Amino acid sequence: MGFMDDDCEFHGVAGPDLLGRSFIGKAAVREGFVLAWTNFPDAQWLDGDHFVQGDRGVSESTFTGTRADGMRVEARMVDVFTFRNGKIAIKNAFRKDRPAFKV
Repeated sequence: MGFMDDDCEFHGVAGPDLLGRSFIGKAAVREGFVLAWTNFPDAQWLDGDHFVQGDRGVSESTFTGTRADGMRVEARMVDVFTFRNGKIAIKNAFRKDRPAFKV
């Protein structure tokens, strides 16, 4: 959370809203990150490729993780970042809609 701006936002890969599920403010963003690790305790972001241009950045990776029901998710994804004051102001996550599979 030390990399996040005090007025940060995190928009998850899924949820009821246009941007997925949104977490607004540092406490809510922390809750969103905890939720991601709770849903996928073995989560990994592999094969990262990153770039920054001005106050925007992109991180492309392969997300892998196993849900509590034993189903595994492996899909390419990107995080699109907006920076403010040298920290992450917005983290907007996008992931391919690949079906989970049994391990």
